[in-house]
Amino acid sequence: MTLKSCAGHPLMAEAVLGWGRQTVARGLAESRSGILCLGAPAACSGRKRWEEHSPQVAQALRHLAEAHAPQAPPLRTSVTSTRRTAQAAWQARREQG
Repeated sequence: MTLKSCAGHPLMAEAVLGWGRQTVARGLAESRSGILCLGAPAACSGRKRWEEHSPQVAQALRHLAEAHAPQAPPLRTSVTSTRRTAQAAWQARREQG
């Protein structure tokens, strides 16, 4: 949205969209480089993400989300969306075992 609506300016995104300009700048950097920027607590704590602890569950949830994602997304982006809530996804996963 920042690239499309605000010409890639974090300060303008803050004024127009109400988003924090530091967060927007980080998102633009991630988009430009393709590298996920972790904050200091997440990067330095040594704690693994839950996806790393249970990759099978993460993969199953990913498949559930993809099944409910629109087949023809309206925007050309690498981020997919689904109308399924997190609670509904966990419930469906529990039903699968």
